[in-house]
Amino acid sequence: MTAFESIVIGKSSIPALAITVILMIAIPAVFFLYWRGKHRERTKIGWLIAGAAGFIVFSRVLELGVHYLCIVADHPVSRFINGSTPAYVLYGTIMAGVFEECGRHIVLKHVMKTDRTRENAVLYGIGHGGIEILAVVLPSMILYLVIAVLFSGGGAEEALNRLKITEETAAAALPSVQAAAAFDFGAMAMNIVERLFAMLMHIGLTVIVYDGVVNAKKASLPLAVLLHMVTDVFPALYQKGVVPLWSVEVWTALWTAVAVFIAAGIYGTMKGQTKE
Repeated sequence: MTAFESIVIGKSSIPALAITVILMIAIPAVFFLYWRGKHRERTKIGWLIAGAAGFIVFSRVLELGVHYLCIVADHPVSRFINGSTPAYVLYGTIMAGVFEECGRHIVLKHVMKTDRTRENAVLYGIGHGGIEILAVVLPSMILYLVIAVLFSGGGAEEALNRLKITEETAAAALPSVQAAAAFDFGAMAMNIVERLFAMLMHIGLTVIVYDGVVNAKKASLPLAVLLHMVTDVFPALYQKGVVPLWSVEVWTALWTAVAVFIAAGIYGTMKGQTKE
């Protein structure tokens, strides 16, 4: 597997990845500890758990199931979506917006019927965004760190053997090894900033959907879906190689600010709400 023999782990890869792993754990922990400490009397841990469970069920189970049928399995529809950038972007943004926001709406309306406070709405968003970090992003960072350590500690052949990478799995594993080798403090900063934006976005969208549930506002769910879809446009374009990574961060920051601004206004109007 000659492609692996030329890979050199950067000097900053291991420390940058180690710090990233630590910060990925710290982000949801800090959000939770701060909010729970500030609003202990008006928050319930069940709302944090509900947010995490909602993400797992609707995004990691149901949405991924649809992805398998529509873009992973080989058939005319998947070939069309994967072969057309507009179709891929439209499909990806719709699926993310509909599954996550409708899932949020279903859980908030039909499951979380007690202790409906604005503070718990924020806690739900922390659970949603936090589990995305811990269950989706963190495992990748840990894998990259393991790869970087193994490849820096010996020859490529030994590292491949310890990672159980064979001739059959080499093509699939190569991008991960390359990503680990290229990871530096710049990539660390980008990943941390991205997760902070995502946490704030999830909190903002939760407040918007929550307002629609408790105050019977029909426009809230479509607004949340639209904001989610628009935010995901540039990440989808980046996946197709159309835009650079820095533009994704700028675009995400812009729409996160919009969502948080709207949610902050809504949050302020719910001062009179009390626990049920």
